[in-house]
Amino acid sequence: MDIKKPITLFWFRRDLRLEDNVGLYHALKENKNILPIFIFDTTILNRLSTKKDRRVEFIYQALRDLKEKLEKQGTSLLVLHDTALHAFERLLQTSTITAVYTNHDYEPAAIKRDQAVQQLLQKHQIELRTFKDQVIFEKNEVTKDDGLPYTIFTPYMRKWKSKLNDFHIKPYPTNNYFSHFLTLAPTPFPTLEEIGFQSNGYQFTPPLVDKKKIVVYDKQRDYPAVAGTTRLSVHLRFGTISIRHLVDIALKLNETWLNELIWREFYMQILFHFPHVEKRSFKKQYDEIDWRNNEGEFQAWCEGKTGYPIVDAGMRELNTTGFMHNRVRMITASFLIKHLLIDWRWGEAYFAEKLVDYDLAANNGGWQWAASSGSDAVPYFRIFNPTEQVKRFDPKHEYIKKWVPEFQELNYLAPIVEHTFARKRVLLAYKKALNKNE
Repeated sequence: MDIKKPITLFWFRRDLRLEDNVGLYHALKENKNILPIFIFDTTILNRLSTKKDRRVEFIYQALRDLKEKLEKQGTSLLVLHDTALHAFERLLQTSTITAVYTNHDYEPAAIKRDQAVQQLLQKHQIELRTFKDQVIFEKNEVTKDDGLPYTIFTPYMRKWKSKLNDFHIKPYPTNNYFSHFLTLAPTPFPTLEEIGFQSNGYQFTPPLVDKKKIVVYDKQRDYPAVAGTTRLSVHLRFGTISIRHLVDIALKLNETWLNELIWREFYMQILFHFPHVEKRSFKKQYDEIDWRNNEGEFQAWCEGKTGYPIVDAGMRELNTTGFMHNRVRMITASFLIKHLLIDWRWGEAYFAEKLVDYDLAANNGGWQWAASSGSDAVPYFRIFNPTEQVKRFDPKHEYIKKWVPEFQELNYLAPIVEHTFARKRVLLAYKKALNKNE
């Protein structure tokens, strides 16, 4: 696109909305002729294992929705398909760019990407301005009194709440400055096929905050047969809803739900301060565990064919929908690690491939919690009994019947491993690994 007049770019990433968007607010307030852009980053897309990826389709449909909203404001959205660095090199060749605005991203690969883009822009005397948007508190904003990061959730949560005030959750009125967008005719929008993907039938729906669910969230959230969770995690992941809006609601309606939003930020600051967790255990001695890593058993777990109906139901729900209830995420993760003695990184990678709400920090934090290797994890000797979990959280087998209708038949799969045997085996393996460091 060859634009003659000087422009300021706003680069959408994990913030696919116009309302209450911090970086967009500052871009619009401080400049005129704002051109919104999005880059389908081939560095990320080329790593995906399937061409029918639900996340790509979610982003694609959210962008189409965003583009329509921008066109109602007399502008449009420039969608590029390239590496981030090469996309900016092309833009610099065709346009006079005065500045680039975007919001922070805290994942290690994103930090490296942004550093490379910033270096490129600096060569052209162009400033890259980034802002905190996807969290209430980031980086070093919630630390111990000595300035060190928290590694235990409860004191982090207390400090987080003590620091909260209305300033942090007040929405940013971007709509006051929509007239500062670059006047632009509708831009071409690539098809899914043109960016190398195919539809899997995923239907994007704008975020809907069901306050009735939030009010009773603490009472219903553990029962997978009940629609007791908000299903907003994917919208938080891609920024189609504002964290400030949700925290404001949580403060008024349900502290348990607020705590879940704080867990999200806790894991994000763990990843930021301890980036080694992306590949290794937070507690390094847990990397000494001698995993069995039986590929046949892993495949049975992936397919929901372990003979444990709650585990199988969870995996089938994941494979079919791209979603799994949070209580069942804990059960399936614990089963893979502690019943089958398979490295948590195998399960983490499978969830990363399948979950439409996949978020590196939350997924890694959840898996390391289940493996007992994380920053504030379950003790290694706590091992979920899948049968007892059914009695407590799906006593009428409603969730199981939905996803494993054959579980009461005589020919239903025999359990892949016996619980008591598996428990003894994993305890020995963990003790052996931990004793190496004593």
